[in-house]
Amino acid sequence: MSVAAQVLRQLPNERIIYFADNAHVPYGERPLEEIREFALEITDFLIDRGCKAVVMACNMSSAVALEAARACRPEVPIIGVIEPGALAAASGFESEEICVGVLATTGTVKSEAYVRAIRRINPSAKVVQQACPRFVPLVEAGKAHTEEAEAAARDYVAPLSQAGCKTIILGCTHYPFLRHAIEAAAGENVRIIDPAEETIAVLRNILLERRIESECLSADHEFYASGDTVGFAELGSRFLGRRIDVVRSVTWGIDLGQALSDAAIK
Repeated sequence: MSVAAQVLRQLPNERIIYFADNAHVPYGERPLEEIREFALEITDFLIDRGCKAVVMACNMSSAVALEAARACRPEVPIIGVIEPGALAAASGFESEEICVGVLATTGTVKSEAYVRAIRRINPSAKVVQQACPRFVPLVEAGKAHTEEAEAAARDYVAPLSQAGCKTIILGCTHYPFLRHAIEAAAGENVRIIDPAEETIAVLRNILLERRIESECLSADHEFYASGDTVGFAELGSRFLGRRIDVVRSVTWGIDLGQALSDAAIK
């Protein structure tokens, strides 16, 4: 939802079709091949509903499925969140030895997607990764602004600070909601990179280059969920900063489009 919020902020005329795979969360601890299959199914679902561009608003999906999705559906631009985040962290320092910290889920850390992306830009960069298994449950429990969240941020940021990292990437789309706690733990003079902001800036440029940007305001957004629709509507409304009134339920299957039913959220 942090990525969707950036679409609303940077591209207010665009219509969002959002798929929440809450039946399978958390992705961070799942096998990479399983996540890849989920992401490819969801990509097809979105494109089949007329999306002119797809954002994989998940670091795990971006790490394991982006290139496969692009190969399967070359007619539509598909953007991940890792490349834009890595570019923002490393650009301008190509000739310098830098230390970049990455806060991420266990799965994203294991994939080393950020390590590869940053070193493609700056081969001499030092990349320090830190898995943060306590972060997502804190955010989803509404505890982003608590002492518990601040304590977790201190624990996870400490290894990055000790390594000398002056840039930290929020390597999970839940983590921007913990930005205050992370900034407090990191201290002054440390850049915090939110890949959501960078990703939608890239999307905006693609829409402009292809001349497919919307010029008329459209608030007719669509939301789908593979799990609890009521819980998603409540959590999503809080994260998005606006009420989500209707979430359509999707029963996961070989063809996601065969089992849609509307579920109005009162």
